[in-house]
Amino acid sequence: MATTGSFFILFFLVLATTRSTSSVAGEMVTVLSIDGGGIKGIIPATVLSFLESQLQELDNDEDARLADYFDVIAGTSTGGILTSMISATNKKGRPFSAAKDILSFYFEHGPKIFSPRFGFNWRAWSPILAPKYDGKYLHKVLQEKLGETRLHQTLTNVVIPTFDMKKFQPTIFTKSEVSLP
Repeated sequence: MATTGSFFILFFLVLATTRSTSSVAGEMVTVLSIDGGGIKGIIPATVLSFLESQLQELDNDEDARLADYFDVIAGTSTGGILTSMISATNKKGRPFSAAKDILSFYFEHGPKIFSPRFGFNWRAWSPILAPKYDGKYLHKVLQEKLGETRLHQTLTNVVIPTFDMKKFQPTIFTKSEVSLP
């Protein structure tokens, strides 16, 4: 049931985001939604690589990237990492990463990003009170890869729903203004 609730929240966020963009009423909005799942991000990374290669083949353009095709890219947890990688800009103003390169990123960095906490930590025993992973290695790698790139610089609209453990409330990172009732 929690998965269904998460889907409806994400669906609402995408609708709220698309209303605040420059899209015209009646115009089709394309949305790519990427699920979370920790190291299992290898699975959507594989799917994204295949999708991008098929779009490149259809358009006969090996430089085409997923961010060129979608009005909104959304992702939770590891899906948020994938969203960032395919929509953030590099120094040439193109996507930071081709989808085919994400799989090698997960194989190289995934075991360190998604390693469970070791040692006795009472918060680690309760997923309600603490995150499953500490995020230190992820922060370091993203800082190295993305540097000073900011969300407003993404090539398309993004929605990355998260949960702030310190404030104990949801936090939504988005390029667009999201107005919630």
